[in-house]
Amino acid sequence: MNVETRRLGLYGLLLGAGIFAPLVFPAYTSQVAVLWIMILFALTWDVMGGQMGYNSLGNILFFGAGMYISAVVQIGLYYDVGEYTSAFGAVKVDWTMSQYLTGIAVGLVAAAVISALLAVIFGWIVFGLRGPYFAIGTLGVAIAAGELVSAWEWVGAGGGISMPVYPGEPDDRSLIFYFLSLASAVATFVFLRWLYTTRFKLAINAIRDDEEKAEAMGIHTLRYKTVAWAVAAFFLGISGAIFGNMIGFIEPLEVAFPTVTFGIFMVVMSLLGGKGTIWGPVIGATLFHVIKEVTWTHLLGWQWVALGLLIIVNVVYFQQGLLGWAQDKWPELFGIVVEDRDRAADGSGGDDAGAARRAAE
Repeated sequence: MNVETRRLGLYGLLLGAGIFAPLVFPAYTSQVAVLWIMILFALTWDVMGGQMGYNSLGNILFFGAGMYISAVVQIGLYYDVGEYTSAFGAVKVDWTMSQYLTGIAVGLVAAAVISALLAVIFGWIVFGLRGPYFAIGTLGVAIAAGELVSAWEWVGAGGGISMPVYPGEPDDRSLIFYFLSLASAVATFVFLRWLYTTRFKLAINAIRDDEEKAEAMGIHTLRYKTVAWAVAAFFLGISGAIFGNMIGFIEPLEVAFPTVTFGIFMVVMSLLGGKGTIWGPVIGATLFHVIKEVTWTHLLGWQWVALGLLIIVNVVYFQQGLLGWAQDKWPELFGIVVEDRDRAADGSGGDDAGAARRAAE
């Protein structure tokens, strides 16, 4: 069985597992839905941090922005947002199914598009920074966004927003948001896999390797950096809109802009699986989410210690991530051809002694 056949079989197996998971394990529908959101987090962070070498700590900005944009659109289509979010409960709303579904559809589109535009705008500001200064700058933007929203009375300020209530059965609601989460993660994976087969990947990899040389070769680095961040923001905006509706309530600092939880999880998941690859973030997000759910359930009070140990083990023993470690240990499973060292030492290997030739996925 060749690599391409195994790959297609793996895609089909994972997609089938995702589709039938809520039917086989109905009690865990919400947990698996969050897993798809986590995979989307890791994939979008890797566009910047893994493929381009710009380690952003502020990608959570677009997750929160998408959440609030969707909420405002869903509510604003039918009611005054300021009255709806009033602390005095000025408006009591009963949503019809048509209103609810229309609001969700328009809100998702608005969240994606406006989040991408925000990435373009903020890119003009932060892409003048590099290295740790870029990471700190993006973190500052995300923290500032959370604080500003928490003081904005029109959108509920620190009191948050109660999202429109689904007018149907609770089980139907769970399935709707499960499949929206699944679809968003699959769409992100498919789009990025296609994108990485184009010249775009070569350009952002050149920026990662040496940005000055890339500019000297005629690559418009600012353009590529902006597009990469906008792509990540587009999908993060969708995930924010889905997640906000799924939990039913938006609070600015702990739900919409959680820089110390989701904002850090994005980075950890990508590093755990292996950044700079398409499957590494998926593997890292899956493993991290499973460990997080188990420790939150059975080691409550020690969950942060367990996650901290996971990060330490990753950094010390798996610096290339689990996928990179597996590729080094079992290269033939990934279609990697390694030249025989003994033949290379005798000069009969054809290429430079000890050289390894890899057929990238």
